[in-house]
Amino acid sequence: MNDKIQEYSSLIENNLYKYFETSLPEYKILFDSMEYSVKNGGKRVRPLLTLLFYTACGKNDVLKAMPMAEAVEYIHTYSLIHDDLPCMDDDDFRRGKPSNHKVFGEAIALLAGDGLLTAAFERISTWSLAGLYDAETCVKAIHELSVYAGSRGMIGGQIIDMQNEEKDDVKFESLQLMDNLKTGCLISVACALGCIAAGADDKLIDSAKIFGEKIGLAFQIKDDILDVTSSFEKLGKMTGSDANNNKSTYVKLLGIEKCEELVKTLTNEAMNALEAFPDNDLIKEYANYLADREY
Repeated sequence: MNDKIQEYSSLIENNLYKYFETSLPEYKILFDSMEYSVKNGGKRVRPLLTLLFYTACGKNDVLKAMPMAEAVEYIHTYSLIHDDLPCMDDDDFRRGKPSNHKVFGEAIALLAGDGLLTAAFERISTWSLAGLYDAETCVKAIHELSVYAGSRGMIGGQIIDMQNEEKDDVKFESLQLMDNLKTGCLISVACALGCIAAGADDKLIDSAKIFGEKIGLAFQIKDDILDVTSSFEKLGKMTGSDANNNKSTYVKLLGIEKCEELVKTLTNEAMNALEAFPDNDLIKEYANYLADREY
């Protein structure tokens, strides 16, 4: 991967955990639980996209965009903690390690997810009060993040996912809507937050959202492919779980070959949305990496 992307990845890792350094002993276990899942690796797709779009807007001081990158990763992590709970997907492993609730119990895992969700908005607003962002930028960022992560976005997609379970007649359009909300929304807003932090105009923000929507759907379809073709060692979770749980997937509807073609098509469409950005080479390279990944 490009050296600059590796540099941004290291910056993200160096900053993600500072939030958990101070807590009262009476509720330290909550912060331990939150930190456990944030530290549980992952590709850091969303915070990386925030930093990449910030620099694509012509900015170099990426630490200014870091609170927004942290915020979107905290929300992503909270969604994974809740997804793994017995009342949701009931997964015992996440990225090769026991799921949060297997280590800390269901109640603390639930509250750790709640804590990470609210920490996201705390990070953005705290740094705004410290003078990193003006009030308008802060409100715009929090508004976009709350809409895309909320009931009209990611959570709405999760509801559709639950309602589609055990259905044998889920149509492609329903699957696409679900993933545009459940996966695409958070990726879209991660891209938009980079532009917002940079003070970009609405045209660039809208272009970033389109890129995120396309690449988010490609990302999910690739996940469906890997659930069939990869292994526990590579993915860090049980493969074949979609089939075992009778979930509707793109592979089930279209087959692997057509899914691979669709990933390429969506990635190319995402690239077209980048034409508004004069410095888009890093984002293009990263988009290709996501499409070709093996885990």
